[in-house]
Formats: sequence, C-alpha cells, structure tokens
Amino acid sequence: MTKGIYIATTEDHSGKSLLSLGLMHTLLGKMPKVAFFRPIVHNTEDDHHTQIMKTQFDLPYKIHELTGLSRKTLVEMLNQDKLGEVIDTMIAKYKWLEDQSDFVLVEGTDFAGEGSLVELDLNVLIAKNLGLPVVLIGNGKDKSAKDLKSAMQMAYKSYEKQEVPVLAVISNKVKPENLYDTQKAIQKFLPPEAESFVVPQNESLSKPTMREIVEVLQAKILFGHDYLENKVGSFGVGAMQLRNYLIQIKEDNMVITPGDRADLILGALQANISKNYPKMAGIVLTGGLIPEEPIIKLIEGLKINLPIVSVEDGTFQVANKVGDVKANIYAYSEDKIRTSIELFEEYVPITGLIEKFTRFENKLLTPRMFQYNMVKRAQASRKHIVLPEGNDERILRATALLVNKDLVDITLLGNPDKIKSKALAIGLDLNFDKVNIIDPLHSELFEDFVETIYTLRKHKKINLDIARDLMSDVSYFGTMMIYKGLADGMVSGAVHTTQHTIRPALQFIKTKPGSKVVSSVFFMCLEDRVSVFGDCAINPNPTAEELAEIAISSADSAQAFGIEPKVAMLSYSSGSSGKGEDVDRVREATALVKAKRPDLKVEGPIQYDAAVDPAVGRSKMPDSEVAGQASVLIFPDLNTGNNTYKAVQRETGALAIGPMLQGLNKPVNDLSRGCTVDDIFNTVIITAIQAQGI
Repeated sequence: MTKGIYIATTEDHSGKSLLSLGLMHTLLGKMPKVAFFRPIVHNTEDDHHTQIMKTQFDLPYKIHELTGLSRKTLVEMLNQDKLGEVIDTMIAKYKWLEDQSDFVLVEGTDFAGEGSLVELDLNVLIAKNLGLPVVLIGNGKDKSAKDLKSAMQMAYKSYEKQEVPVLAVISNKVKPENLYDTQKAIQKFLPPEAESFVVPQNESLSKPTMREIVEVLQAKILFGHDYLENKVGSFGVGAMQLRNYLIQIKEDNMVITPGDRADLILGALQANISKNYPKMAGIVLTGGLIPEEPIIKLIEGLKINLPIVSVEDGTFQVANKVGDVKANIYAYSEDKIRTSIELFEEYVPITGLIEKFTRFENKLLTPRMFQYNMVKRAQASRKHIVLPEGNDERILRATALLVNKDLVDITLLGNPDKIKSKALAIGLDLNFDKVNIIDPLHSELFEDFVETIYTLRKHKKINLDIARDLMSDVSYFGTMMIYKGLADGMVSGAVHTTQHTIRPALQFIKTKPGSKVVSSVFFMCLEDRVSVFGDCAINPNPTAEELAEIAISSADSAQAFGIEPKVAMLSYSSGSSGKGEDVDRVREATALVKAKRPDLKVEGPIQYDAAVDPAVGRSKMPDSEVAGQASVLIFPDLNTGNNTYKAVQRETGALAIGPMLQGLNKPVNDLSRGCTVDDIFNTVIITAIQAQGI
C-alpha cells in the first residue's frame, strides 16, 4: 500500500502551500500520524514553509527531520556528479519518516531562481525513486486556459515518460470566468483515472501582510503591533496635499509618506476610522523621521487598528521595495492558513482520491481525527446556536471563525450597535449579514417569552413583573429560545457563572426522560488518544446512584462521538482490596452500571494509573477488559475530577474540549470564564452535534 503522495509544480508561486495545507488537514482527519517532507529547501534548519506545517498541525518532528537537502548542498553535489547520492539521501530521509507515520505528504521544489527544467526533471526523479504518485499543481495567474493547458501537459508528459503516475492536476489562481474552460482543457489530456480540479484566484492570499512589509523594509513598529496581519491591497505615496491624497485611498491601502508629514498621518488615521472611506492597511513613515511629540501624543490617544512603522530609507526607495514584495504564507499567518484550507476544501473534492491510499481500518481516534470528525458532523446537519454573551471579545472572535467555516447558524444576544462597534474596535472581520443579533429588551419576542415563563413558573409564585426581570437576563432569554424551538442549543459561561447558565435550563428545559442527573464530560485530547472525563464541572459529591447515571451518560456520549466506551470507575484502590465509605460508593455505582447496562465494558473501583497504563493495568487487573485501556474515566467527586482534568491539561498540553452537559432535553453548555476562543469554538461544535439528536 502506498504511504505517501508527491506534490509537484512547474514554476514558483504556484500555490503549493494551499494544496499542502488542504491535504494535510484532510489526511489528519483520517489517520493518526501524518508526516510532511520537503526534499529540497533553502535551509534545512530553518525552512519557513516546513515550519508552517510543523506548527499548524503539531508535527512531532524537528525541521531537519522534515527536510532533505539545502539548495546550496544540492548544487554542490550535482556539480560533483553526485546525483546518486542526492537520491540516496532523499530515500533515506523519506523512509525514516514513512516508518514513523501512516502517511507522508511530500512537497517538491519551489522553482526559485534559474534551472526550471533541471528542477522539473529532479522532481520526476525523486517521485519515481520514492515510489510515489503525483498531484501536479499549476499557476494559472495571467494565463489563458490554452496557455495553462500547454504548460501542464508538458509537465504531465515528463512524469508519464518516467512512468510516474499523476493522479490529479490542480490549476490554481485561475480567473473565475476561466474555471470551466480550464478544467475541461486539462481533463482532455488526462487518462480517465486522473482528475482535474480548478481553484480560482483569491485576493486575500495574493496580498502581502503588513508584517511581511515590515520584514522586507526592516521597519521599526511605532504603533499597532496587534494589526500586523492587515493585508496590503495597494499602496500610495503621500507626497501631495491631504485633500488630494484622500480621494486616492482604496480598500486595504498602505500609505508611504515622510515621517514629518503630520497632516497626512493624522488625515489617514481619521480616514481609516471614518465610515466614508475604505479600511486602510497601515502607514509607513520614511526618511527615519518620527512625528514630533505632540503628534505622537495625539496618536496615542486614538483607537487605531492599523500599524504605523518607520524606516530609514527615502520614500522613493521604499516604494520600489514594496512594489517587489510577493505575498507568502508564514507560520503566524493564521488568516491565510485558514483561507487556504477552506479554499482547498471548497474547490478540490479530493477525498475519493485520498481514499485510494488511505483505505485501512484504524480504531485509534486521535485528537486531530476527533476534531476533524466533529466539524464534519456539524456540517452534515446544520444547527442554530445562541450565544448570550454577545459583547465578549472571545465570543465575537469564535463567532467569526464559525461563520467563516459556515458550520452553524449563530444568534448573539446584546445591543446590536455595541456588538458591531466592539467587533470594529478589535479589528474583527465578521460578516454580520450571516449573524442574527437580538437585543432581548427590544425584541418582539420579549412579551411572548414573559408570558411563557410566567405560565411555566407561576406555581412557584412568580408574577409578571418577576417574569419580565427574568426574561431581561440573557441566559433566560437564550434558554427560552431553545424551549420555543427558535434555537437548537446554547453556549454560555464566558462571563456568567455555571449556575447562571444552567439554572434556566433546569427550570424549563428540564432533564431527559429517565434522567435525574445533569452531569458533564470533558473530551481530553491527549497526544495519541481522546479520553472522556466525567464529571468535572457539575456534581460535587454524587451518590452511588448518581455516579452510575453519570457513568452511563458519559459512556453514551463517548459512543456518540466515535469513541468506544471502556468505562473506568476511579477510586484510590483497584479491585476488591480497598475499604472505606468512598471506595464502597464507587463499588456500588459500578454494580449499578453493570445491572442497568450489561452491554457496557466497565471496571471499578480502579486507580487512574491502572485504568490508562497498559502495563499497570495488566499487573493489577490482568483479566479486565478495561484496565490499561479505559476511554471513559468517571471520577468519584467534583474535587477529584476538576483538579485531575486541569492537571492533565496543564502538564501534558492536552486540549480539553468542554464541559459538555449531559441529561438535559436540549443542549445547553457551560464555558469556563477563563475560556479561549478555541474553547468556545469547540464547545459550539459539540453543542451543534448534541442538537442533532445524539
């Protein structure tokens, strides 16, 4: 079975990064260990594109392990007629990675500089000697369908001549109006088993960022460190009067002006925050001139969302250097990396092709596979999630990610003007046309919600005035949206307490039939597996009956998310040796689980090390189906569970997704007030999957 694929091109700036990022993202959703290899690089210790892949996908290798030879070494060896040694080096490097991995993604040379024909032949030779099929990518920028076809057909024949199979040809950076013609033109010279895909040119990927401009100019950053990822669509030299320059400002425009032109600097800043002018990318001050202290003080008092940098060179020199800058992707280019993956997924439905090389049975569910599968499941049946804390910056950033990936429908609760102003202030590119915003107090739903909660809770002596007070609370309003079928789930807790989030759900969402306990689980994404930890957030001191229900709910949650449940009922002793009230409670809970659900594999009481370490498990409980391989770990109390999950998270670097609440009729999930944007993103995805009826 082939364990790799070779990405090749015919010229520089073809967009191999897009293909590599997209393929790696897809592959890691299908298998546990995928490696990346670049046979020829500029520097085997510090190759920026290899660093992107290593950082983005947490590849457990050093840069030199993922690279073959430097370009300088390659030229020296070829000049000494050591081509055989070059190939031997490539094979040795690749085979080492192949032994460590389930699949290796190999990316050919950059075609940087002279010798394109030599590089084409070298790529063919490397692919052939590694025994790998090829995906060929072409640069369609400024090319007609006919011209691109000629270039790609010539490259294809080079591989065909050497009996290296080309499984797909991808035409990148094609004008949108040429997509169909290009796809058909390429497909004509391909055999039936090979496929042709076309990716349109993407403006955001073709624009350099201010960070790239700063690096090329070796500029000093005066203001706006947080906005270096602003994309530069054009630049203009500010050498004229302000009134004449303002009319030339375009979207993502960068101003180049001498540092003593206070009028242009302040005018550009005002234009950037004005609704009547396009958003700007940054300001470059030339001549080594820094604005005078009163101007600096004025700038410091402004809320700016663009970088202001200073360079020693003159305006003319700077303009020439900026004109030569080509957009690249670096490890810190989060927006470009995300855009590349999304663009690949949209235009290159290559899953069927990958299946030919990855068709194997693998029961190990890695964190990457788990997260990939979560996203795919959320996409499979779109749900509507309400986020009550619409003014929180983390909530807004997570919303932008969710909207960009088109995974769920989102409703934010809060004042629309304040929410939009907050997004603008933090420089967030959030398409509010795709987000529903509701201000509870001014919503047409408010009075109906008040009447509903009054009807539901009047037996608890709640009058209409109290009902109005309750419904003005975003947690109650969001929960009522779920109750009324206007949303499928809710995620809250970034600002509010757990009780604040859950109380409304307990009052009128209520628990599922047969459930008496609302509990929680964390999906702990460890280095090589995903474990389910419960309960780490809700129940302080569960009884034996409650502990049994938590275990059953947690096992069902694990099963629903693709994890085979092997349940460990944790205690301070294993088996029948321990005595005492706490261990007896776990022993009783284990017996209840076995009686209620004889289909489940469950062991308890059992210590943590015996539950997860195969050697310890075999030693302490050799006949157990769970010991040493537990996937669901049930803690005896909240103190133990909460501390353990946090200790594991901090000490191992594990990603803890959750908590996910269990037992409610409709999904309501709680966040930690210290949650990150990724925590919110993952919890929303989990909530959407719960809402699908698991």
